[in-house]
Amino acid sequence: MRPHEILLTPGDGVGPEVVAEAVKVLEAVAQRFGRRMRFTSELVGGAALERHGVPLRDETLAAAARCDAVLFGAVGDPRFEAGPLSMRPEQAILGLRRELGLYANLRPVKGLEIPGCEGPFRAGFVANVDLVVVRELTGGVYFGQPKRSWEDEHGRHAVDTTAYDEGEIRRLLVTAFELAAERRGRVTSVDKANGLETSRLWRAIAEEVAREHPQVRLEHMLVDACAMLLLRRPADFDVIATENMFGDILTDEASMLGGSLGMMPSASLGTQTREGGKLGLYEPIHGSAPDIAGRGVANPIGSILSAAMMLRLGLGLETEARAVELAVARALDDGVRTADIAAPGMRCVGTAEMGSTIAERVGVVDPG
Repeated sequence: MRPHEILLTPGDGVGPEVVAEAVKVLEAVAQRFGRRMRFTSELVGGAALERHGVPLRDETLAAAARCDAVLFGAVGDPRFEAGPLSMRPEQAILGLRRELGLYANLRPVKGLEIPGCEGPFRAGFVANVDLVVVRELTGGVYFGQPKRSWEDEHGRHAVDTTAYDEGEIRRLLVTAFELAAERRGRVTSVDKANGLETSRLWRAIAEEVAREHPQVRLEHMLVDACAMLLLRRPADFDVIATENMFGDILTDEASMLGGSLGMMPSASLGTQTREGGKLGLYEPIHGSAPDIAGRGVANPIGSILSAAMMLRLGLGLETEARAVELAVARALDDGVRTADIAAPGMRCVGTAEMGSTIAERVGVVDPG
């Protein structure tokens, strides 16, 4: 059996800390289920800028293209914030998504009725929350041209361009509808069709894709209404499909429904297939958190659950993925907490202890 080739790109800040714990859990999976996994590492983001002078090397892209999956940490380093846009650490993740053709970002959100994990909401509010945001990754305002700033006799100016074509929109929506067909059969397509031409095109294509998937119910929702309803009736949502910037904002908001930004995993997928699944990039949605980097207090669960998504979607290992998810649930049920999800008076553990606790439970849970 050939080993699963996994590229680690830990990045900056807390990225190396949380990725190390995800690897610890994956090694426990490999031992229990007799899987072979081979890990290689590449510097990205600020770490790559410091060592190589660029946020993403061609060699890193080539390594990513050869592997079965990429496990990403986080990028962002205050030392490089003043540099040109092309030399910012964040260009590493944007470049990987673009060059690997990763156009669909899946971000699941589940409410946990566990002390410390209910976020800022009243008891019982998040009990039935189980949604997935499917965010378009390679188009929209982050990539549109022209994009520039300038100064003239009238003062300072800046322009960003939002651009989408039919193919970019359709492939994202097809992904969302196919996912909804496996879940509760409902897609909420989020746009700003009362003000943006790109959103009007988005809405028209959503109607076309809906006719191709009659088993799935489509509803349209303006992004401002969606932002409100995520905090008012979050259990109403099944699959949310939206464009790049809207998805970026809404998923950070939705993370509070899952208890903490540190708990939220994601998968970025394209069309390239590998044995068992699709080539994808798997990462927690939190940033590099330089204020707590190196202190060993970051929550690694987002990275660990991203590894579970990698097992399921990238490697086709459903039983192993369930084992990781159950191990996380068991650790939380047992009261193990990092500081961000600890209720008042609860004992807090550090990054490494949380990772070790989950890895130990991988060996004893029954994934069915």
